[in-house]
Amino acid sequence: MLRFIWSHIRRRAGRSIALLLGVLVATTGFTLLTGSTETTRLQVTGMLDASARPAYDILVRPKGGRSLLENERNLLRPNHSSGLFGGITRAQLEQIKHLPGVDVAAPLAMMGYTMVTIPVSFDVTDAVDRTARQQVIRLDPTLLADRGMTRWADAPSYVYVTRNRLVIPNPQLGGQVPNRLCGNGLPGGRPYEVLPDGRRSIVCDTAELELPVSGGSQPLNGLTAAQRTSLRVVQMTPAGAFRSASYGVLSESASMGVLSEPRDRLIVSLPVTVPLLLAAIDPRAEAALTGIDRAITAGRYLAPDDRTEDRTLPVLGTAKPYLDQQFAVRYSRVSGSGVAGSHTQDLREHLRSRPRTLVGSAQQDVAEAYLRAMSRARSDRRGSVGQVFLMVRAGDPTYVVRPDGALGVAVREPDLDVYRKRDYVGLRMPGLALDAGFRPLTQWAVPPSDQGPRALKPVGLYDPEKLAGFSELSRVPLETYQAPTATGADAETRRLLADRPLLPNGNPGGYLATPPFLLMDLTHYPELDEPADPISVIRVRVDEIRGYDSVSAERVRRTAEQIALITGLDVDITFGSSPTRQTIVLPGGKFERPELRLTELWSRKGVASLIEQAVDRKSLLLFGLILLVCALFLANAVAAAVRDRRSELAILACLGWPARRLGAAILGEIALLGLAGGALALLIGMPLGAALDVRMPLSRALLAIPIGLLLALLAGLLPALRAAGAQPGAALRPAVLPVRRARRRRTILELAMANLGRVPGRTLLGAGSLAIGICSLTVLAAVQWAFHGQVQGTLLGDAVTLTVRGVDVVAAVATAMLGLLATADVLYLNIRDRAAEFATLRATGWSEPAIGRLVVYEGIGLGLLGVVLGAGAGLAGAAWFVGDLHSALIWAAVDTALAGLLVAGFAALVPALWLRRLPTSALLADE
Repeated sequence: MLRFIWSHIRRRAGRSIALLLGVLVATTGFTLLTGSTETTRLQVTGMLDASARPAYDILVRPKGGRSLLENERNLLRPNHSSGLFGGITRAQLEQIKHLPGVDVAAPLAMMGYTMVTIPVSFDVTDAVDRTARQQVIRLDPTLLADRGMTRWADAPSYVYVTRNRLVIPNPQLGGQVPNRLCGNGLPGGRPYEVLPDGRRSIVCDTAELELPVSGGSQPLNGLTAAQRTSLRVVQMTPAGAFRSASYGVLSESASMGVLSEPRDRLIVSLPVTVPLLLAAIDPRAEAALTGIDRAITAGRYLAPDDRTEDRTLPVLGTAKPYLDQQFAVRYSRVSGSGVAGSHTQDLREHLRSRPRTLVGSAQQDVAEAYLRAMSRARSDRRGSVGQVFLMVRAGDPTYVVRPDGALGVAVREPDLDVYRKRDYVGLRMPGLALDAGFRPLTQWAVPPSDQGPRALKPVGLYDPEKLAGFSELSRVPLETYQAPTATGADAETRRLLADRPLLPNGNPGGYLATPPFLLMDLTHYPELDEPADPISVIRVRVDEIRGYDSVSAERVRRTAEQIALITGLDVDITFGSSPTRQTIVLPGGKFERPELRLTELWSRKGVASLIEQAVDRKSLLLFGLILLVCALFLANAVAAAVRDRRSELAILACLGWPARRLGAAILGEIALLGLAGGALALLIGMPLGAALDVRMPLSRALLAIPIGLLLALLAGLLPALRAAGAQPGAALRPAVLPVRRARRRRTILELAMANLGRVPGRTLLGAGSLAIGICSLTVLAAVQWAFHGQVQGTLLGDAVTLTVRGVDVVAAVATAMLGLLATADVLYLNIRDRAAEFATLRATGWSEPAIGRLVVYEGIGLGLLGVVLGAGAGLAGAAWFVGDLHSALIWAAVDTALAGLLVAGFAALVPALWLRRLPTSALLADE
């Protein structure tokens, strides 16, 4: 038998080589495609392992701290702790710390905003006319925020520059006189200007000018815009230096004060009120969680033995405040005549009515001014950056879900009373507090100690960008250090933002909240009248977690379940989460900023688990599809080989060969070719896999031999059984449908369609091969679409999709090519089996173009039948897998069907051209 098989393989070398190539293609394709799915799985697993763990694994918030919107969408919003002020007790914190499996439990207590006035300096030297004896420089300040879209104009300030000598009377040495010119008639140390004739004229340099400014008299800090206007007095020496008037008890003269030391530059400082958010942490836990103790850029970290002495409270300041505020000033020159010796009313009218000449402008970043103030306060032994006695707390914004899925932010009228305290007049509020608000505001008044309010003393600065690195793909809100940002969601918003993110603007009632500017030790909270439940959130890191896998996920889940059970708090698992894009519609403000359509990164929980499940499901389905297509491709090749031998098999059956021997001969030939094809696939599989970047270890490559044998035997089983059981007469002359009624075919197209119905088995075989390819490709598209639809939309999911896209395309194209090759093979064998028929047509006068059109029409008809069956079956399978017949899947099936029909037409051209080379006389003689 073996000699017979070998001799047959050598005698029909063409068909044997074709069958061998079929085994080789199917085996190599199967190993490479399964290797590609394994590569995809390993790539995704590696990415999850490297990127799925965030800064903390579990977030614990007070009962009710999770919003309804977060529950509905399985999200964690980026401002999750900015509106929480307490709600968790110290006892609950200790319960969490002592749970088995908890590595770090880092508490965070949001305390509120303290208002700090920071000086911003401007050099106005170049605005001075050095030839004028008297002049007034007007400074019009404007606070810019929201990338310059928000513009709030504060009251102007004036600088009176005179070349005349200035004198400051000392009140304690008898130099005080009633200042009846300056409005209130109270005595005080107002500066005098000595005129050229020796007369002395008082200069009203206080905020009592009450000058009206553009924008009305809207109150700020209890003062109208007119009342916030001030006039400063400066003397310009003959040498061109500047000396400013100073106040205080001085002893150099019995009736005279002194001026400041001469300076070459005229520097004017304007006050800006900056809300500094204060939060309390556990220094040890915070260092273990984020590595903040290694991010110190100046000074030192909070020490466990820090004590609150001399009314000071040690704090750690941020070196990156993430504050989008600029202070811009325009300089104008006003005539200075009539300032000295003028009554308040006259001076007001004079400065308001005189024309102004713009002579310059400048702009300073408020964040830089904050850093300078922090440095001065840290280096000065008695320096501080504010006091803790009245703090403003901002709650959570309210969202309204729009029909398009975007979240609109509800507008709130700002409550300015929270910035005031009845028994204290020195409070200030930020100018942007007058803008539209989006958060409810409350006031926390801290009772002062016996020595007065606590002063915030910075001991060091830290850089939040030097914290322990966490993957951007699994980032969760770390609001202690990083401000939430929002980017433009549409072209108009991106244009308004100049393709930059929107940052917090310093308004406590604004939408984006700043991270805490100052951090204090939680152990000092009781000194500030600590409530019963001071902690806002607890961030938990679970022990023995190195990457993402099912065991680690279960360990985190059990720990979260225990925390919720023993504390009753709201618990969110952030392990395996990833940022997802959420569209926010921010209404316009009161100071020119228009409505913005923004994109924020909210955290979607459980993304890594979803990706892992989707990858496993996709790999399993791809494995089944690849196996089916490869087996059908090889079955078609084996069936063609057996059909090509039907005459020989019939003769052997007539000579007495039993059916089992005929089947064994066919299976033996197929098995031998399968072994050879598997061996060749082993030789070319590994280098081809390396070239395609497909993981192909030796153990997998060695499977090519048994796979080739198994595929060959499975593919040849049914053809072998059919050949062994066929009748010799039927094998020598295949049956065709009987003609029931004669019908004349008038066109070549009609004849082609009739030919397809003459041998229905052969027609269905060709159409079925194409249908299987179309069906497989459509189902494959559904698998990929469902996979990408499940994991896309988050940063981690998008990265996974981008990583596996190349492998998915290779798998899809290779699977389709196998199905289309099987179709082309059927078309070729179909034409080859009917070679004698075409020779007869040629002999009866048919032209070559007519015969060619007949072949092409048959191929197109065969392809049309195949694509209709394949697309229908593919859509049914896709709908079953996805659960819904999405329009994208329908278009994928249509595109695949059109491509298959086009390939079928081109596949018919090859045998049509090959027909011209057939010897007509020899074919007719054989027939």
